[in-house]
Amino acid sequence: MWALFLVFLAASGAAAASGSFFKPGDWYLSLVRPRWTPPGWVFPVVWTTLYIAIAYAAARVAVLPGAGFALALWALQIALNTLWTPVFFGARKKGAGFAIIVLLWLVVAAMVWQFWALDWLAGLLMLPYLAWLSVASTLNFRVWRDNPEPA
Repeated sequence: MWALFLVFLAASGAAAASGSFFKPGDWYLSLVRPRWTPPGWVFPVVWTTLYIAIAYAAARVAVLPGAGFALALWALQIALNTLWTPVFFGARKKGAGFAIIVLLWLVVAAMVWQFWALDWLAGLLMLPYLAWLSVASTLNFRVWRDNPEPA
């Protein structure tokens, strides 16, 4: 299982790496953001913790019979997760970023359900991810709403 964990962790690391290519920077700092926006240092701490948890959860599920659909959802969520950063921070497309994160939330919700059915601990490990995506999607929406795209 530990070899599988390292594979899923590497995939998560690839998703995380998009943040080093497309940083928030001055553009993001200049946007109107809600008062409850977490400070910048929170994001890498939370994401690192979440990536470890989702990699471990996937490794637990990967060895179980009937895990194909759950793992397909895992692959889809990591692809969407990776896509959000270059769209939101790179292309500065707040609305498109919101569409991606909503789809990501739906995929992760389905994945939680599938993981839970196969291994309750794996499902439980995914709940903080869903909670954080709820915060992140709300933040994305507010930034999009409060900073209209130029015409």
